[in-house]
Amino acid sequence: MATRDDIITLPNDHLRQRSQKVGVITDEIKQLIKDMEAATLDWEDSRDHEVGVALAAIQIDKPYRVVVIRNNFDDKKDRGFLALINPEIVKYEGEIEEDFEGCLSVREIYGKIPRHTKVRVKALNINGREVRITAEGFLARTFQHEIDHTNGKVIIDHIKGRKEAFYRLSQDGKLVPLDYDKDVKDNQELWTE
Repeated sequence: MATRDDIITLPNDHLRQRSQKVGVITDEIKQLIKDMEAATLDWEDSRDHEVGVALAAIQIDKPYRVVVIRNNFDDKKDRGFLALINPEIVKYEGEIEEDFEGCLSVREIYGKIPRHTKVRVKALNINGREVRITAEGFLARTFQHEIDHTNGKVIIDHIKGRKEAFYRLSQDGKLVPLDYDKDVKDNQELWTE
């Protein structure tokens, strides 16, 4: 079973690779999904103020187009996930809004990321059946974030060059802006390609 120590972080260049499509849902893929869920929950259990919302397979160094997304973002007691195989956004809708995002593969940095407020997604479920989901709000943001991972993108790519978009989580669980010149500029090699 995977743990938080299996989650890779930038500057690991595997996070910049496009993941491969899953042709057949094998026992190996089903085990991968269990490992992804376990790693996400283990990461969450090590944090006081954060929830493990979702994870892409590449984040545990498995280059497959597989993501897991928490069933209930607001209830940490609900430790169930939805697994999606070969997810893709088929339509972007709504407005583009900025909101805060963190990433298990980008340590200590949060960003104010622009995303569409509504997306339509198609994927396969764990039984190989096609599912179509219309997602709005935070769920739409989560889909965009995780599908970015399957395409080799991370949150830093959305905020490069935007000094006001970098944040960190304080000890009391509040997001505070980072001083770009002091805290970010000299450390960019940790996050960029």
